[in-house]
Amino acid sequence: MTPAPPLSVVGIGADGWDGLPAASQRVLRAAEVLIGGARQLALLPGECAGERVPWPSPLRPAVPGLLAAHAGRRIAVLASGDPMFYGIGRTLGEVSGASLEVLPHPSSVSYACARLGWPVEETEVVTLVGRPAENLAGALYDGRRLLVLSAGAGTPSQVAGLLRDHGFGPTRMRILEQLGGDRERVAEGTAATWDRMPEADPLHVIALDCVREPGARRLALVPGLPDDAYEHDGQLTKRHVRAATLAALGPAPGELLWDVGGGSGSIAIEWLRAHRSCRAVSIERDAVRAERIGRNARSLGVPGLRVVTGPAPDALEGLPTPDAVFIGGGLTAPGLLDACWAALPPGGRIVANTVTLESEALLADRYRRHGGELVRLAVAHAVPVGGFTGWRQAMPVTQWAAVKPAGSEAGRCFT
Repeated sequence: MTPAPPLSVVGIGADGWDGLPAASQRVLRAAEVLIGGARQLALLPGECAGERVPWPSPLRPAVPGLLAAHAGRRIAVLASGDPMFYGIGRTLGEVSGASLEVLPHPSSVSYACARLGWPVEETEVVTLVGRPAENLAGALYDGRRLLVLSAGAGTPSQVAGLLRDHGFGPTRMRILEQLGGDRERVAEGTAATWDRMPEADPLHVIALDCVREPGARRLALVPGLPDDAYEHDGQLTKRHVRAATLAALGPAPGELLWDVGGGSGSIAIEWLRAHRSCRAVSIERDAVRAERIGRNARSLGVPGLRVVTGPAPDALEGLPTPDAVFIGGGLTAPGLLDACWAALPPGGRIVANTVTLESEALLADRYRRHGGELVRLAVAHAVPVGGFTGWRQAMPVTQWAAVKPAGSEAGRCFT
């Protein structure tokens, strides 16, 4: 049986056919089927005689059927720039299962850094293509250089508004349009005055030199954000205890957290801020608080936080298996602690906090059964006492932290 030809994925830039290397041109000439966006297909000359098929929308669910319809033919998929950099190459690899032959073109990020004189390895990239603009908020730091992959002509105005809302109005914005093509152009302004700028070309990258306004709130990378960074009704793991809790949870790239009894969502939000690939689900029984968690997540740059409204342990059904579980409320709910422990795979972590004697007794029992660490966290703040200064003690927090040992029963599969 003749093996199926590999699926070719060819990167193309604003410079079109003339900017392609000979190997890419050969593949496109030989293709029997050419799949791509309408703009990319229009860049090909008549000598590329294959059948031209524009991508349908939505794209991802259509990929298997579209490839199956042309099975056995030489297919070349056109991609913008580097197919494996936030491009169609990843989708094809995940969805199609086909063998890929990837011929990249310089990415828009490579072009932009070349024009700006920025080292690529020191430039953070945030994509807003198919993603909420609030993702950018988590990358805003004074003096930081950012490249934003735009979703269209209206993105610069959206970015400028977000920058102003977060106290970064003085930030220098440069819009690099049609990079590598004959119509390459740069428009420049600041976030504070961007509304007076003309609309950008749809094909562009946004370069930001971040400048924080004097007095604007400064948010650090490490856990323990100021309490006033959160909207809350008092149900909030306070700053110093929160920092200790995240240290015990130990987030790592790609891991999933269950935040049970989310309150204001602070633990899940700071877990997500630890790394862009971290994932989290916040479970909160109160609908008003659940909505507040979503607002806090968007404000602090992690709009991908999933919020489940309902009482635990029932609300845990159907959730993907966690790498770590935090229980910040509802410890006395029947079966909650056991359900969370059972859901963890070997090596999974659990951390639970409480301020009540009743819940503390439950944690002491689990400490005897499963080991780990049982600690009491006490924080006092200096406050005026008449004309002097004294200490005001916050309620001490009892914390149990444990790792499920290897050889334990595998975590329950909730999917």
